[in-house]
Amino acid sequence: MVLSWLVAVPAAALGPENVLLVVNPESVESMTVANHYQALREIPATNVLYVPWEPGKHRTDIDTFRQKILLPVLRAALDPRRKPRRIDCVAYSTDFPWAIDLKPDLKRFREAAEEADRDISIPKQLTPVGSITGLTYLWQAVAAKNIAYLQLRSNLYMQRMAADDVDVPTYSFTSDTGWGADGAPIEPDDESRGRRYMLSVMLGVTAKHGNTVPEIISYLQRGAEADGNLPGGTIYLMRNSNVRSKVRHGSFYATTLQLKRLGIDAEIVDGQLPKDRLDVQGLMTGTASFNWQKSGSRIRPGAICEHLTSFGGVLDKPGQTKFSEFLRHGAAGSSGTVTEPYAIAQKFPAPMIHVHYGRGCSLVEAYYQSVAGPYQLLIVGDPLCRPWGRWPRVAVTGISGSDEVSGECHIRTSVSFPDGEELKHLEFYVDGAYRDEFGPGETIPLDTPELADGYHQLRFVAVGDGVRRLQGSQTIAIITRNHRRSVSFEEKPDGVVSASSPVRLEVIAPGSIGVAVTHNGRLVGRLSGDRGRIEIDPQRFGYGPVTLKVVGLGAGGPATNVIARPVEFTVQPPSP
Repeated sequence: MVLSWLVAVPAAALGPENVLLVVNPESVESMTVANHYQALREIPATNVLYVPWEPGKHRTDIDTFRQKILLPVLRAALDPRRKPRRIDCVAYSTDFPWAIDLKPDLKRFREAAEEADRDISIPKQLTPVGSITGLTYLWQAVAAKNIAYLQLRSNLYMQRMAADDVDVPTYSFTSDTGWGADGAPIEPDDESRGRRYMLSVMLGVTAKHGNTVPEIISYLQRGAEADGNLPGGTIYLMRNSNVRSKVRHGSFYATTLQLKRLGIDAEIVDGQLPKDRLDVQGLMTGTASFNWQKSGSRIRPGAICEHLTSFGGVLDKPGQTKFSEFLRHGAAGSSGTVTEPYAIAQKFPAPMIHVHYGRGCSLVEAYYQSVAGPYQLLIVGDPLCRPWGRWPRVAVTGISGSDEVSGECHIRTSVSFPDGEELKHLEFYVDGAYRDEFGPGETIPLDTPELADGYHQLRFVAVGDGVRRLQGSQTIAIITRNHRRSVSFEEKPDGVVSASSPVRLEVIAPGSIGVAVTHNGRLVGRLSGDRGRIEIDPQRFGYGPVTLKVVGLGAGGPATNVIARPVEFTVQPPSP
């Protein structure tokens, strides 16, 4: 059965609970960018995955990518223990391979065809290099070694439009939704299931022609600040005689018409770049090279800017301006192909990307609804950026962040949705682990003696029942006191610590058999007994904001542990 709902109004089904942040623990740059993004977007510690990779190795082959990166990512993202809270988006930090050699898969395909006595050729336009984001998105075919991921219509989530069509639908994305050949979502219990995908971006690329870590942090901060601002800038669709531009002209008019219906200014302008415009809220152009500074224009926070060209995403070689130039000047997201794609429009975003964005989609949802064949497109930026987004507000009563609680608590919530949408259900999490879901008006019971004494984080995620599936969350912290356990510090870092000095924790946890220190689930320090000093090399965290969890271990299992308030500090990088 195919769902028929159509969204032509703000949609927001993607939140920090749905993002898997993938970090390279071998790279200080990767950890630094991830630290900042996790703090900016409140990504739960349970949603951070560390996957080791050789720093500076920007290219690899499909077999290595599949084995060392994709499969560990899929195991974490599709872990049934996460249900019903799914991972919908994989956000790679820096220092992962962004260009993937596909020739091993093509070789297997040709050998199988020869063995079956089939004469099958692969068009030269389907060049055998893919991007980490495109191949992660097309995970089903890639994991199965099925070169269907090369197809120019491999992405059924992308909504097709004729040149004069202004009624293209916008859909919220979930990774457990299948997509049919008509581009419509399919119910999970439908036997046909359709194709499934996983949204994917890189937060930044620090290759030779990429961006510096400070630049990446800057545009991620600007993206977060743009959320829900309903910006008043202009979307510019640039028109020129270059084939890079001409392949997308056909739907410019319909796109501007739809944007204006949303109350968003849009202009079709002749040339390569807008000149002396200080209100660039989005840009689509087709040009091999450009100089943004000479344009005299300014990119506003939250903007998607990109240019259709051959080597805009080839960041380790010179030639043609790279998409990183847009990010350097403040765009929230951009993209480019990682090898010669030929002038094939299906490999690049369609102009409707700006309409999906303007209807309230996140940046990553807008991107993948507009690219028919994304296997070569490297998408970089803040996946959660949503300048035109709106969210429900969640208020919590019956428990307070300042409370020390014991026994059974009864928690109530109230949720207010924009535009009159109603609450479908509210999901309840304790320390990042799903506990249960509750209907409108239901009381949430919390039996605190089941928990270890000490600090816990409660997260409430409200999900709407309308076609928009709006969701929003509220997080509060509590201290439980049931088992007479305690943990304290005689010494701990406070504020800023130097990257060249060890992080010192002098811990006292009376009655504990040991103390463990973790960072996003990674064990980074420990001691035997109930007191002592732990020293940790800050290089294990990268630079920027860091939160450590300190647990005194009880002899009777997790409920007899004691959890300290988070140890929060900022690791200061060494002077240049």
